[in-house]
Amino acid sequence: MDASLLSNLMDPPILFFFFGIFARLIKSDLEIPPALTKFFSLYMLMAIGIKGGASLAASGITTEAVRILIAAMLMSMVVPIYSFFILRIRLKNLYDVAAIAATYGSVSAITFIAASSFIAKLGVPSGGYMAVALVVMESPAIVMAVLLAGMVRSKQVLEGDTQGNGHPALPMKKILHEAFTDGTHLMLIGSLVIGALTGLEGKKAMEPFTVGIFKGMLSFFLLEMGLSVASRIREMKDVGGFLVGFGLLMPLVNASIALGIGHVLGLGRGDAFLFMILVASASYTAVPAVVRHAIPEANPSLYFGMALAVTFPFNIVIGIPLYYKMVE
Repeated sequence: MDASLLSNLMDPPILFFFFGIFARLIKSDLEIPPALTKFFSLYMLMAIGIKGGASLAASGITTEAVRILIAAMLMSMVVPIYSFFILRIRLKNLYDVAAIAATYGSVSAITFIAASSFIAKLGVPSGGYMAVALVVMESPAIVMAVLLAGMVRSKQVLEGDTQGNGHPALPMKKILHEAFTDGTHLMLIGSLVIGALTGLEGKKAMEPFTVGIFKGMLSFFLLEMGLSVASRIREMKDVGGFLVGFGLLMPLVNASIALGIGHVLGLGRGDAFLFMILVASASYTAVPAVVRHAIPEANPSLYFGMALAVTFPFNIVIGIPLYYKMVE
C-alpha cells in the first residue's frame, strides 16, 4: 500500500470517519447533538482562518498570492459551466443540473482542513493565502448556478412551457447577501481578518485552543460526517450510475486541471496540493443552504447527497493522498 495513503488512513480523524459509517450501518444509536456539530464546524473554520490570516500578515499580499486568488475565482466560475453541459447530457431537469453544477464549482472547507492537516503532518509548508482562496471560491459558483437557472427559466417562458415556473427567481442582491452572510462563510472571513490584524502574536495566543485540541475536534466532526454519509448512502441507491460516476470522476478531472494551473503559476508543492483540493471538492454546507432558496425547483437530495455521500468520502479517503502523489 502506498505510504501516503496508509498515513492518511491511519490518521485518527479518518479512522473516526470510518467508525461513524460503521456505527450507522449497524444501526447504533450513536449520534452527535446538532448543536455540537455546528460548534465543531465553527471551531475548525476559526482555527484555519486564524492560521491563514496570521500567515498572510507575515508574508503579505504577494504577486503569487494575487495570481492564485484570481485563478481560484476563475475556476469557481468555469467549473459550474462545463459541469452544467456535462450533466445536461443525461439529466432532464435543468434546475437539478444547475444546482449540482454550483455544488461542484464551490468548495468543502472540511476537505480543505483535512488536507491541511495531512501536509502539516508531512511538514510541507503552504501559504496563508490558500485560506483566502477558500473564501473567494464560495460565492462565484452560487452566482453562476443562479444565472444558469435563470437562463433555464427564460427559455421555458419563451417556449411557452410554464412547468416548474411556480417559483419566481430571487433577486441577485438577496442571493449575494445570503451567500456572504452564511454563518460558516462569515466565520471563516471574520477569523481570517482577525488573524491578519493580530498577526503571529495573535496566532501564538490562540494556539492552545486552535492547535492544541484541533485533532480532537476534527475527529468528532469527521465522526459526525461518517454518520451522515452512511445515512445518505441509502438515498444514493436511486440516483443512478451516471451521477455516482460524475461524483467520483469530476474531482479527478478538476484536480488535474488545477494541477496544470499550479504548474503554470509555479506554485510550491503545498500550495499546488491545496489548490487541487479546493478545485476538486464540492460544497455540502454553504451552497446547498443558498441554492435551496435560489433554485427551489431543484431536488436537494441530489446535489446535497452527491457532494456528501459520494465526493466527500472519496476526497477524504482516496483523493487527499492521490492528489499529493500527483503533485510529487
